[in-house]
Amino acid sequence: MKPAPTKYRHLFFDLDHTLWDFDANAKESLTEIYNIFELESKFVSPFEFFYSTYLKHNAILWDRFEKGYITSEELKWKRMWRTLVDFRIGDEKLAKEMSAKFLEILPTKKRVFDYTFEILDYLTEKNYSIHLITNGFEKTQWSKLNNSALAKYFTHVITSETSNSMKPQKEIFEYALKKTNGNIEECIMIGDNLNADIQGALNAGMDAIFVNHIKANHSFKPTHTVYHLKELEFIL
Repeated sequence: MKPAPTKYRHLFFDLDHTLWDFDANAKESLTEIYNIFELESKFVSPFEFFYSTYLKHNAILWDRFEKGYITSEELKWKRMWRTLVDFRIGDEKLAKEMSAKFLEILPTKKRVFDYTFEILDYLTEKNYSIHLITNGFEKTQWSKLNNSALAKYFTHVITSETSNSMKPQKEIFEYALKKTNGNIEECIMIGDNLNADIQGALNAGMDAIFVNHIKANHSFKPTHTVYHLKELEFIL
């Protein structure tokens, strides 16, 4: 099957959970944190319970951060602190040390989703302008891109810090259009998050491809849906 003709020139990818396998990389990093800080000896056990507790607090605090209720610095250390508190360890200093080490280790991880490099090579050969729009922290996201050998594929990397806005806010998409000098009719967002990536792009008037790696059920109506990155070849 040949790819369908496309009107698009600018492709805006999300990074975490779309190309870069955040869950696998975070779990690997948290395993190292667990061992470095000898959490088992502090009665934080087993690891899987520590991990699931962290994920719960991380999700809650990211939601609060994206809604503007807390700062990025609060997010970074309070997700560790809240996790420790659940294990009856109210140690703010330890939480901040764990957070700093986690943010040092995490961007060095290199796991990407199956077919990531192949699809980026394919799209590069098709002469698309490929960019990123990410809510991640500037320094952290660039470290991920450089360490995983993804940086070379992207012309522009738009983060929430550089744009002073966050997906799904319309402003970050408008900033991306100005940065890339793109016409919205020729642009498409590609991401895994139905609210931030898909609804955000659609609200801004941009088409969107939902990368449904986990085959989630939903009621959204993206422009396209794929379940594997290879399927992008039939759209682009």
